[in-house]
Amino acid sequence: MQRGALLDAARTLLSEGGTEALTFPALAERTGLARSSVYEYFRSRAAVVEELCAVDFPVWAAEVEAAMERVGTPEEKIEAYVRRQLALVGDRRHRAVVAISAGELDAGAREKIRAAHGGLIAMIVEALAALGHDQPRLAAMLLQGVVDAAVRRIELGAAENPDEITEAAVGMVLRGVRG
Repeated sequence: MQRGALLDAARTLLSEGGTEALTFPALAERTGLARSSVYEYFRSRAAVVEELCAVDFPVWAAEVEAAMERVGTPEEKIEAYVRRQLALVGDRRHRAVVAISAGELDAGAREKIRAAHGGLIAMIVEALAALGHDQPRLAAMLLQGVVDAAVRRIELGAAENPDEITEAAVGMVLRGVRG
């Protein structure tokens, strides 16, 4: 129960203030625990980050996968992949993962995040192969680059509204994968 409260507090801190806001004193304050109690659950900030990734990334990925399963054609799957990821930008779980990926992490945490992203990219490889790409994994990684750029644009509060960014990303990806 306390572990869940600590993770929820960590999500809030990360989404409100980035990695600098994620400190053990701040976690203790948000949860009403003594700082020493936080250390009973997590040995370091990196351990908090790793657990957040382990808990939140699969939920986020499952939402993307479910959106893709609700449609039929490869193009529709690609569109759902992009749209669902961009729709999740405002979700605290996603904001925490973005803040985490921007922060300093140890090698183990970085590897777990890379592996999780690899699973996300693997979801779209089949749709790209069905479109006839001779290098669907490369195409998937480039497609994810467009999504990541759109995420950053939305996160920064760009001049364009999130819907315009989403439409531009979807258009770029669909025209690119057909070409």
